[in-house]
Parts: sequence; structure tokens; C-alpha cells
Amino acid sequence: MVYMTNALKEFGELGKAEVVFAEPLLYTSYVAACEGHEAAYLPIKGMDHLKQILEAKLEEYNEAIASMNLVLFNQAMEHVSRIARIIDLPVGSALLVGVGGSGKQSLAKLSAFILNYDVIRIVVTSNYNMNDLKTDIQTMFTKAGVTGNQLLFILTDGQISDDKFLVYINDLLSSGWIPELFPKDEIDGLIGKIRGEAKSNGYQDVPDQLFEYFLDKVRKNLHLSLCFSPVGDAFRFRARMFPGVINCTSIDWFHEWPLDALLDVSARFLNEVDFPSQEIREAVGAHMSFVHLSIGDANKEFLVTERRNNYTTPTSFLELINFYKLLLGKKQDKITDQITRLEIGLNTMQSTTDKVDDLKKLLEIKMVDVAIEIEKTNELIEVVGKESIIAEAESSAAAIQAAEVSKITEEAKIVKATADGELAEAIPAMERATEAVNCLEVKAIQELKALGSPPDACVVVAKAVLILK
Repeated sequence: MVYMTNALKEFGELGKAEVVFAEPLLYTSYVAACEGHEAAYLPIKGMDHLKQILEAKLEEYNEAIASMNLVLFNQAMEHVSRIARIIDLPVGSALLVGVGGSGKQSLAKLSAFILNYDVIRIVVTSNYNMNDLKTDIQTMFTKAGVTGNQLLFILTDGQISDDKFLVYINDLLSSGWIPELFPKDEIDGLIGKIRGEAKSNGYQDVPDQLFEYFLDKVRKNLHLSLCFSPVGDAFRFRARMFPGVINCTSIDWFHEWPLDALLDVSARFLNEVDFPSQEIREAVGAHMSFVHLSIGDANKEFLVTERRNNYTTPTSFLELINFYKLLLGKKQDKITDQITRLEIGLNTMQSTTDKVDDLKKLLEIKMVDVAIEIEKTNELIEVVGKESIIAEAESSAAAIQAAEVSKITEEAKIVKATADGELAEAIPAMERATEAVNCLEVKAIQELKALGSPPDACVVVAKAVLILK
């Protein structure tokens, strides 16, 4: 510190310790460029000012490329500034070391967007091999060395399905060139495309000079961002076997999120939850942060006692928030359903009460009508009682008449029986008379008619016939 202070004295006022080491001690070159000035490596005015610029760039990224839900807390903004400073160098490549979910890839993509770099990602499948990687690197060299595009090649340890991939990466970082990357004829074609540009920059028109210019242009424009996790032995083995990964990159360590970062992240994602008050939202976020940090302390105790590592990543914190939101949503839906059911029940009870009140009013009206009908019924009963007395008297008279009629009927039956007996006796005589009459003829009647003084027997018969007819 003393040597640094003495060395800064020659810069006068700008070299004072309170100026050079003023907090926040963060220098960037992209802030001036984002504000429309010429890029200059200067200290930031403050974290709030830096956050305003980065949030504006993040919004542009989300609109132009893809939605990336980042929370720019202080530590994240520091990482963006470090990555941008590294890859802004002509041969700058970054090694981002941190557990999964630390935001290495997202911050690298945001840094590339701020510097107007094109991001290159490889799609690794089960069939992806060294030849495929070689083809992708050829494409990068063509864009960086011929077209002159600024590129950021982001490679994660999860994409390294074969450690042989790191042979190409190690050569690329160490020397900027991979032996036998292009066939001889393709190299001649690439050099031919930049011959005029190389000559204008002072290079001689010879193959070695032209190839040197092509290689310098590639190293200037092609940057790597290796996103590795320190968990396990793979990182240690790869660092020992491929030293260029460590020696030829600038390392940026992604440590555990501090308390202020956890609070900012929880506040961002809990804003989507409907809380009764802001105090409750802040209390929930503070509790989540406390739980996450307490697990980190428990992991240290676990390492001491069990001699095994248990890692708590930022992804765990995000999963905790998502789980809380999911569980809270289910509980709210359940309570809302219960409230709805209770409201329906109360409305049904109120409707039933209203109907009962209406029925009571209708019953009162009906009771008045019933009283009137009862009074009419009593009057009718009284009338019926009187008429029933009369009916009883008439019934007694009718009974007497019925007895008399019965007596007459019995007498008539006797007379009828007598008449029937006499009739039974007369029927044979009548039948005989009928048979006797059947013998009469018209001639006999004419003869009787011609008699002047019929005999007495004829007169008696004629009278009998006359009486019968």
C-alpha cells in the first residue's frame, strides 16, 4: 500500500489515495460509451448510476434478443464490469468459476451485448464430437478473422462431453491457433480475402505476413468465456491437464450471494405475489435470505463433522422462492375456494331466510282467510244442524210410510200370487179356445152374418168374443 501511494504521488491531485481508492472502487469503459461519449476507462459515479445504465441495457437485451430475468444487485453489476473489462482487451478471455445458478452465462451474455459482441454458443448433442467442434471453431475464425466481427464464445463445463474438447480450447487460448484447423487451400482462400486489408495496415504481401495478420485479427476479435463449476474433481483435473485454461484467462470467482443480493432477488420475484402490505413482503424476503444463509453455515459444520461437501447454490434460493410462490398460490386458491363456497352457502341461507319471511307473510294472509272460512263453516254447520233435525223428522215420516208401503207390497204380493194361480188355471182354457177359434173360416163368419135370427148359442158366443175384444 505504501509503495502504491508513493507511485501515485506523481499524478498530483488525481493520484491522491482518497481519490484513487474512493468507494465504490470500480472502473469501467462501457459507462461512458453507453452515455454517448467516447469510451474511457473511468471510475463509476456510484452503484445507483451503474444500476440505471445496466438496467437500461438489460431492457434493450430483452427487447432485441430474448427475455432474461436478471436481478442486478451490486455483486452482479461488479461481475458484469469485470467480464466486460476482460473481454474488451484484444486477447481477453474470461474464466468464470462458480457453482451452478450463479448467473455466469447470463452476465456474460449481458456483458457481450453491452460491448456489441456476437455471442457464440455450441449445441452439444449425444453425437457431437471433435469434428463438430472443429467445424464450429472454423466458423468463428472466419467471422473474427475475415469479417472482423467481435465474438464471445461461451462454453460451459456441461457442454464438454469429452475432455478432448479442451485440447482445442487450450491451443486457442495459448497461441490463438489450432494446428490443422483449416486445410491448406482454405487457409489460402481466407488469406486472399484479407490481402488488401493487411497491406493497408503495413503487412507485406507474403503468406507468412498475411497469415500473421489473420491470426492477430482472430485473437483480437475472438474472446472466450469459460463457465466452470468448482464442485467435484473435474475442474481440478482439467486445470492441471490443460494449463492454458488457467494461465491464459482472467479468472472471475462467483462467490455465494451476500445478504443484500438475496434481499434484492427475493424482492424482485416476490413483487409478483399479492401481499397484504409491503412490510409482509419484506419480512418474507428477509426470512428466505436468513434461511438460505443459515444453510450455508450448516454446510460448513457438515464439512467439519462429516468431511463431505454439501453445496447450496443460488439456484436453490430461486427454487425456494418458486416453491414458496407455488405453495402460497395453492393455499390461496384453496382459501379462495373455501371463501367462495362459504359465500354461496351464506347466499343460499339468506335466500332461504327471505323465502321463509315471504312464506310467513303469505301465511298471515292465509290465516285471515282461514278464520273467515272457519266462521263460514260454523254458520254452515249450524244451518246443517237445523236441516238435519228436519231431515230426521222427515226420515221418521218416511220410515212410517215405508212400513205402510211394505205392508201394501206384501198384500199386493198375495193378490199377485192368487192372480197368478187363477191365470195358470185359465191359460189351458184359453189355449183350448185359441185352438177352437183356429178352426173358424171366413165362410163360417159369412154364414153367421147371413143369419136373420141366430140361435141362442151363437149369440152367447158372439157376446163372449165381443167382451174379450
